[in-house]
Parts: sequence; structure tokens; C-alpha cells
Amino acid sequence: MAESSGFDPQLALSHKFPETTYTYTARDSVLYALGVGACARDAVDDDELKYVYHANGEQNLQVLPTFAALLSLASLPNGFNLPGLEYDQSLLLHGQQYIELYRPFPSNGCIHNKVSLAGLHDKGKAAIIEFETKSYEKESGELLCMNRTTVFLRGAGGFSKSSQPYSYSNYQTDKASAVKIPKTHPFAVFEDSTQPSQALLYRLSGDYNPLHSDPMVAKIAGFSRPILHGLCTLGFAVRAIIKCICKGDPNLIKSITGRFLLHMFPGETLITEMWLDDLRVIYQAKVKERNQTVLSGYVDVHRLTSAQ
Repeated sequence: MAESSGFDPQLALSHKFPETTYTYTARDSVLYALGVGACARDAVDDDELKYVYHANGEQNLQVLPTFAALLSLASLPNGFNLPGLEYDQSLLLHGQQYIELYRPFPSNGCIHNKVSLAGLHDKGKAAIIEFETKSYEKESGELLCMNRTTVFLRGAGGFSKSSQPYSYSNYQTDKASAVKIPKTHPFAVFEDSTQPSQALLYRLSGDYNPLHSDPMVAKIAGFSRPILHGLCTLGFAVRAIIKCICKGDPNLIKSITGRFLLHMFPGETLITEMWLDDLRVIYQAKVKERNQTVLSGYVDVHRLTSAQ
């Protein structure tokens, strides 16, 4: 196996990521909720108005649990860089996002992020890197959530020093395993339309990758037009689960796994299918217009509602 010049995986494992601070306001949490489709179909939706408006003031707004994913992006201001690892930004793919939630987010706050390398795998023609971000409320020091972000770097593999492909993980691999979609009829199905401008709205939450806004960049990457952010699609799917399974209560969400399978274009319709397995909701999200699955995963909940 060819050795990638300048990249030593042992040096990468010892790399210390800078700790970062992320400050957000109620306006940011509202903008995120709108970016993942809250109240798009019904501006006075009983389940979703609480994310964007509260009669007793902004301090009483609730925050969607997938807002946690923004912290993983903010915690890596220099991108997915490791010492000596070279890759083409246009060939980067976001493979998976795993989120654990320990308490509800306040409507505004100052967050302290600590990042570590959770996994590094040589796949020959590509490298898979997993970053773990633990986010703490800065004032109290209380742990709010943990993100594990998996990225697939095409063209960055081949750095193994022996014939055995290099592979490192500092967590149990079952959390990253592929979800097996049941053959039975879904417990619930939710259909939701994204807007043609969805990516332009979602990008205001911090992901300004031009792949999602610039037609020329999208064309160079092989797409007919800009595509929707994978984390935006995840926000749509989890919002559907909150509505259908949690009866509108976002605080029932314990953890979230999303595996990004295919791109979605802004303006397409997302159909989220859900199956119950005890306190786990297995789901897959399909683009209606192309009948293709773009996202799958599971969501663990603290309990099922009495109406279930």
C-alpha cells in the first residue's frame, strides 16, 4: 500500500485540538429552527411554534435537539485538518453524525467545546476520520452534549506503514454500525417539503460551504445544482420524529444517529419513515421525487408518550 507523504497517524493521534467557545442567542436558535423547516407548512403549528416564538419572551423558547450539530462545526474552525494530512476539500463527504444529549439547550448560551480524535481509518483510496466534540455550558461547566462527526476524505488514504490497513477507534464500534431497516410497515410516516431556498437559509446557521449555494461549485463537484446540507436533512427527519413519536416534546430525545447516503436538492420532498424498537426509533428518509433514500439512522428516546 502506498504511503501518503508527510502524514504520520501516530502524530495525528497525539495532536491537541484547540478548545473553542461558541456563543449563540435566541435569534440563532430561531434561525436554525426555520432552517430545518419548523413552521414552514403552518406558521402556528402547536408542536413547532415554541421553537420560534413564545408569548412570555425569548428566554422561554425551546431549542431543537439537532441544534447540537452546529457545535461540532463551530468546534473545528480550521476544518477537518490533521498534521500532515492533505486532502481536496471538494472531495470531502460527511458520512455520519452521532449526537448524545444530556440536558435541554437554553434558548441562548455560551458553550465551551473540547475536541478529540475519535477514529482514523485507512481505506486505501480514502481516509475516514472521526472527531468527537464535547460541549459544556461555559458558566456552569455542565456537559450539554457530545457530537461524533465522521468524514470521508477521498484521495487521502494509503498512509499505512504496513500491509495491514491502519485503523484506530477510541469507542465501541456499534454506534457507527449501519442501521438495518425493518421489512414491516412503518409505525409512522411523515412527508415534508423543503423550499428551493432551504440551503440558503440553513447556511446562515454557520455552514457556508459554497457547494450548497454556488451553482458553479456544485457543477464542478458533479451536481446539476447546489445540494442541501446533510445536517439540514437530519434536522428535518428528527423534527418529524419529534412530531410523530414524541408528540411534539423535543426533550424526549436522548441520542441521534444519522448516516448520510445520498444528496438531496433544495425544493425536494422528504418522506421520513419510522419504526419503533422499544425506546429506539429506527428511521429512513427518502426523496419522494426520485424515490431514493438519502438518510437513515436511529433516535433513542427517554420514554414513549402516554398517547403512544
